[in-house]
Formats: sequence, C-alpha cells, structure tokens
Amino acid sequence: MRRLVLLFAIATAVPVWSAQPVRAKNGMVVSVEPHATEVGVKILQAGGNAVDAAVAVGLALAVTHPSAGNLGGGGFMLVRLADGRTAFLDFRERAPAAASRNMYLDANGKATQDSTLGYRASGVPGTVRGLELASQKFGKLPWAQLVRPAADLASKGYALSYSEANSMRGGGRGMERFPESKRVFLRDGKYYEPGETFVQADLGRTLDRIARLGGKDFYEGETARLLAADMQEHGGLITLADLKNYKAIERQPLTGKYRGYDIITAPPPSSGGVGILQMLGVLEGTDFAKAGAGSAMAVHYITEAMRHFFADRSEHLGDPDFVKVPLTALLDPKYILKIRDSIDPEKATPSSQVHAAVFNGHESNETTHYSVADAQGNVVAVTYTLNGGYGSKVTATGLGFLLNNEMDDFAPKPGEANMYGLIQGEFNAIQPGKTPLSSMVPTILMRDGKPFAVLGSPGGPTIINTVLEVAINMIDWNMNVQDAVNWPRFHHQWLPDELRMENGYSPDTIDLLTKRGYTVKRIGAQGECAAIRFNNGWLEGAADPRSGGTAAGY
Repeated sequence: MRRLVLLFAIATAVPVWSAQPVRAKNGMVVSVEPHATEVGVKILQAGGNAVDAAVAVGLALAVTHPSAGNLGGGGFMLVRLADGRTAFLDFRERAPAAASRNMYLDANGKATQDSTLGYRASGVPGTVRGLELASQKFGKLPWAQLVRPAADLASKGYALSYSEANSMRGGGRGMERFPESKRVFLRDGKYYEPGETFVQADLGRTLDRIARLGGKDFYEGETARLLAADMQEHGGLITLADLKNYKAIERQPLTGKYRGYDIITAPPPSSGGVGILQMLGVLEGTDFAKAGAGSAMAVHYITEAMRHFFADRSEHLGDPDFVKVPLTALLDPKYILKIRDSIDPEKATPSSQVHAAVFNGHESNETTHYSVADAQGNVVAVTYTLNGGYGSKVTATGLGFLLNNEMDDFAPKPGEANMYGLIQGEFNAIQPGKTPLSSMVPTILMRDGKPFAVLGSPGGPTIINTVLEVAINMIDWNMNVQDAVNWPRFHHQWLPDELRMENGYSPDTIDLLTKRGYTVKRIGAQGECAAIRFNNGWLEGAADPRSGGTAAGY
C-alpha cells in the first residue's frame, strides 16, 4: 500500500515530477480509505472476484469513511465481466411513498433546509440491497464472508487517521443537533483524536445481523423495524412498507466511442454518462488537444462543452421510470455538431446566451468512488453516497449508521438552485417512489475490446467533469494513470457562470482565460478520482492525493 503526495508548481500546470501508479499483476483496489482498500485486496486473495471485493469495500467504507461510505445511502455499480457482459446496478435512494412535490416549501413558497438536514431529508436507502444483488448475480464468495470484515472493523474498532478524526470534528456543526450522532461520532463533545480506536458497537451489531440474515434484515427485519420506528418518532417519512418495497434495478449501461476507445458508462437516473458522451462528442471534432494539457485553448474548449451540457442537464434529465429522457436527441451527432459549431474559438459564451435545447417528442459533495480489477479481467466501478457530508447528520437510533439527505438531489423547487448551486427542472421534481437525478458516473474505458481503464469520482456536479478530464488526460495527452489523476482540474456547470480552477494553473493561463471572458474562481481541490489502468499485463492503480486515498494490489 502506498500514498502519494503531489506538489503542484505555482507558475505552471505541470506537476514537478511524473508520479508513478501502484502496480500489481493479480488484482487492484483503489479507494479513499486504507482499511477498506486492504479489505478488498484480502477478498481477492481469498479467491473472490472483483465484484466480491467491491461489495466488501463498500461495506467496509460504511465503517471507516462515515462521511460518505454508507448503509443509509445509495449509489451505482458498473460491472464489466471478463466474458464481455456488462451491467449497471442502480441502488440509488428513492422518494418515500409519503413524499410530495412541494414538501420542502414553506407557506410563502420558499425552500426550507428540511431537504438537507434532519429526518425528512432522507430517501429510502439502497446500498445494502444493491450490494447484495451484485453479490448474488456476479460474486463467487458467500455473502457473510463479504460482510464480516466490515462488522469486525465496527465492533473491534480501528485507529482513526488524522483526516477522519478531523472530518468527524468538522461534521459536528450539524451532527451535534442530533443526540445519537453526537454520541456516536462526536463522543458528546469529547472529540476523537487521530490514532484513537473508534469502536461502533451499534453498527457492528447491525452488520452482524446483515451478515447472518442478508439484506432482508435491513429491509424487512429488526433493522427495518428499528429504522421505521425512529423515522416515525422524529417526523421522518420512511416507513416499513417503503423499506420492504425497495428494489435495486439493473439497467443497460450507456455506451459510446471517442478517438477509437469504447466508453461504458452510467445511464439515467445518472446525468453523468450522458454528459461524458455528449462532451466527448463535442470535443472529438476539434483540435483542442493540440494546444496541450493546461493550455488556455484546451481549457476553453472543454469548458464550453461543459457549459452546454449542464444547460441541457437542467431541463432534460431525470428518472427514466418517471419521465421520458431524450437520450437519442441529446447524443445525436447533428445536435453535437450544432454545439461544436456554436463555440467561438477566441472567447467564452456567456451562460445567459446558452439554453437547454428544445426537442420535439421528449424521450457530493460528499460521495466516494472506488475501483476494483481482478486477474481474470473483471472490472468494477462503484460510486455511492449520502449526498452531503455525513448526509442528513442523523444517525439511526440503535443502528449506528448515518442517513442520507438525498432528497435535496431532487428539485425541491424546480428552477431554483439546490445545495450544489445546480438549477434543476420539472423532470427532477419530487414524486413518490422516484429516484433523484445523480451526477455519479462510474465509467470503464475499453480499447481493442479489452479494458483500458476504470474510474469515477465523488464531488456533486463536479463528478462528471472530473471523470471527463481524467479520461482526456489519458487518451488525448497520453498521461500515465497517476499523472492523469493528479493533474489540476477545473469545473463549469452553466450556472453560476464561473470557471472554478484548482491551484496549479499558471497566472498566464488564468490571464488568457480572463481575457476570453471567463470569471475564474480559484479552488483548493476538486473531486477524488480512483482509477485503474490496464497496461501490458500490469494493473496500475492511482489513488488521489487530494483525499489521501490508497491503491493496493497483489
């Protein structure tokens, strides 16, 4: 296991050295947290495949990375098996049956904070159901063997890292309002220090039941009854019936091509896969890459592609089980050409002049991603979330896990910004049983019929642009996977009309972009990519130095 720390040069977008990925022959796991990464590698060594390891890593992160890893949230898993089969598992949270369109508006029609904080902010969790489905369909090892490492980490405890201890202390600004969260994660104000052993007895018991009884315990058994009772006592909406009726959904992955590579990515209710394919389509017909990585010209063209997609996202994307998403129109070559032709090579297009397309006949920030590959050629990309850091800040009484605040990923008031500043439309309005639109985009790149790379990211709407940029870094600029992950990033989401750029871009580049008409906002870090590349028989793992993530293999 190896950590990498990258220093960005102040006057250039070029790192001071070319960083090397972690290399292995038999299996690779890349995640944000070392205990979870180690769990995944041990599952591979015990004869499990990449899906087994991915399930075990997800459960372990629920213990060791509580701000985003979860039992009380949901997400997506993208699988590409060695025999060529692909699958996309949607275990995203869903609106409870009692949810309603205007449930987060006050008497004056103003949005309240109830969609982000407290019991009413939570959608029905899907993580346990989704991981169990993956295990049943594609795994090799018994379910209990995959859950046991997480249960042990919870009941026996583990030493807190500096970052996790500080994260829990920082999360106290919201968690302190809820007695169970204050007790479990804040030790009633006697904050945990780095290096202390963090024991989560309630979570350990919950995981033990799930190991013995399967997902049925979470959705119909003792865990379900305790969660439903806690919801009822505190004004939450999730009922025992909501839990019992929850089903993970297997969907068809989206596919596309870019410069000879095949792209396998996330379909709706993710907006990310549509965005990746549309933006790559716009860029493929330009010469942006010739200007070089980090150049003002390259940033300009990529940003304009971002701007147009996020305008479309605001209007046309939502849960495909509830609305007709115009996938064909959004990815139509003629429409992509129209976007490309609208880009002025010399100046930014104000977002006020960019609007969602009109088609006839409509068809985190606190998230985490991990990637897994095994020796047989199976690859898995998982992105899952509580939405905001520590979700709704509510810990389910007696169960030890945090609940999501995923209801804010709907449009609590269509046409107004959510917690990430995203403008969302009618397609993403709240309805009972509906899945909120997501930016999570686990993605697999293929070359000559074989896996080339697997990647994904957390970060709310920045997820889409982070994955786009890391893919471009590898494909267009031939960066090794670690350099591609380390390279400084940028983000534009149509509104607000600002270009957010990490430190690492030269003052000259910033000045050129400003002269083109961009409002540049400097940021500390964007996203947390976990990537694996396949290179001449080697698995190359790249953890993100922005998060202190880890890559390990054997």
